[in-house]
Amino acid sequence: MTTITHKRILVKLSGEALLGSLSSGIDAAMIDKLAGELIALHGAGGEIGCVVGGGNLMRGANLAENGLDRVTADHMGMLATVINALALHDGLIRHGARAAVMSGLDIPQVCERYTQRDARQRIAAGEIVIFAAGTGSPYFTTDTGASLRAIEIQADLLIKATRVDGIYDKDPLKHEDALRYSQLDYDQAIDQRLAVMDVAAMILCNDNALDLVVCDINQPGALLELARGEPVGTRVTRKEVEQ
Repeated sequence: MTTITHKRILVKLSGEALLGSLSSGIDAAMIDKLAGELIALHGAGGEIGCVVGGGNLMRGANLAENGLDRVTADHMGMLATVINALALHDGLIRHGARAAVMSGLDIPQVCERYTQRDARQRIAAGEIVIFAAGTGSPYFTTDTGASLRAIEIQADLLIKATRVDGIYDKDPLKHEDALRYSQLDYDQAIDQRLAVMDVAAMILCNDNALDLVVCDINQPGALLELARGEPVGTRVTRKEVEQ
């Protein structure tokens, strides 16, 4: 077996990744598939944290645009991520993994409260830890929450697993001539306004020299290949400063 080059990894799953064949909600078959991918990575020696979005259920930003109070809308979006995290946790447990859900909001009857120390300890001890409710504060996206959690747990790599196979100069689902990048630096991604992550998330990664890879979660084995250092998706890195 090839040795993994990235041991501690934060996987950011979009809420849409849980849709599977559905138009909304959570596809149980997709939960099983995602659990299998994470368990395969863990079995190869990976230490895994995971952040799940909530877009398959609701988006706080969209609710706010339609008239809801922004703080209320964001809290609703955070709760959607908790629902998704619980579904993924259930899939992992059913497949024999040790896993936990840690939330940025206090919901003691449902899951544990996030602390950096406990998260690091549990990941180091072999648990797959799913982080829910973003940062616990409104006005921050799950992308920013994923970047923050990755830095806090001292991840070697941040993987954003979506339904496309990398970063394009325009939407590949709408434009057949869209160009896919194999590698970018954060300055390029921000300057070109590419749909990678929000700017705050990319600045956090750049400032902390944390590499980001965007890949297709529907590609079997993609997470394990990335952990082994194989060229999958699009990698975004901090720009090297010329001496």
